[in-house]
Amino acid sequence: MKILHVEAGMHLYGGALQVVFLLRGLKAMGMQCILACPEGSAIAREAEPHAKVVTMPMKGDLDMGLLGRLRRLIRAERPDLIHLHSRRGSDIWGALAGKLEGIPVVLSRRVDNPESRLVVNLKYRLYDEVITISDGIRQVLLSEGVPASKVNCVLSAVDTEQYRPDRSHLDWFRQEFKIEPDELVIGMVAQFIQRKGHQTLLDALPTVIAKHPRIKVILFGQGPISEDIQARVAASPDLAARVQLPGFRKDLAKILPCLDVLAHPAFMEGLGVSLLQAAACGVPLIGGRAGGIPEIVRPGLNGELIEPGDVPGLAAALNKLLSAPVLRRDYGVAGRNWVEHQFSIPSMVKGNLSVYRQALHTRQMAD
Repeated sequence: MKILHVEAGMHLYGGALQVVFLLRGLKAMGMQCILACPEGSAIAREAEPHAKVVTMPMKGDLDMGLLGRLRRLIRAERPDLIHLHSRRGSDIWGALAGKLEGIPVVLSRRVDNPESRLVVNLKYRLYDEVITISDGIRQVLLSEGVPASKVNCVLSAVDTEQYRPDRSHLDWFRQEFKIEPDELVIGMVAQFIQRKGHQTLLDALPTVIAKHPRIKVILFGQGPISEDIQARVAASPDLAARVQLPGFRKDLAKILPCLDVLAHPAFMEGLGVSLLQAAACGVPLIGGRAGGIPEIVRPGLNGELIEPGDVPGLAAALNKLLSAPVLRRDYGVAGRNWVEHQFSIPSMVKGNLSVYRQALHTRQMAD
């Protein structure tokens, strides 16, 4: 089977990383893959060992030229199927390219934000099959009228060999982020956008600091509100002394096992790759009860859930875990086991391949 994948993202965030895992797994299973992605994108470099990479301009929803570029690529490569992994215009122009060239189109839906009925009615008829990375996203699509027969849930995966409970870098971690041996560390790994809940965490910190003054908080990531968050931290002496914003890091596999708690109080979230990575590293979790997060964070097993925006609830959950080293350890062990059984890369690859075969079979029967 020959599959053309289209990923329009520039950075190697959660969704693009899943594409790399998928390409690697499909190659190991004997599938031939081509990846169309933007010029200068991070995924172009990461995907090269696993697929033929074709870079091209991808300028967003209004980039009508993408339709022609993808059609020419389809004619040159003659794939059996096209798999669209992101929006930013590729979901529409890629679907139209596949339809016009007569090949099945599969869409991966990675976000849980709702779309209007009009958009849903027009857009989702373009796809032969839709893959959601969590049941939470699947339920959103079903509630908007997408036929259940077309919507398949294939959970995202985490590389449990790369992300594991290895604290051998703890001395380096403490030196890198100026952490004293008696300080506990709360981490958050997310794009700096409103729906991730950075403000909720900052609102909760005064209550947490009052009970646990020996803490540090590290907010990893980048994004449009990072300067606003930095300004808020700088304006408060208590926060400025305890909160760091080191930006986007590529060495999270070394960093995450050294955290004591990972907080992710998101208002909307398709699944939450950083939660998967942290759980694989044996870190207890606190997440917002939104989207696919409850499919990772299981209260009483590996972490705590709060209602999105619940500042007192987040403060209470943080204080609970910071006060209980045995509970943190138990949550970490259970989280590692949960990820290994539910979110493996082989399962994710097989799930996607099953949807491909279903799309091809349905198209053959229709023809």
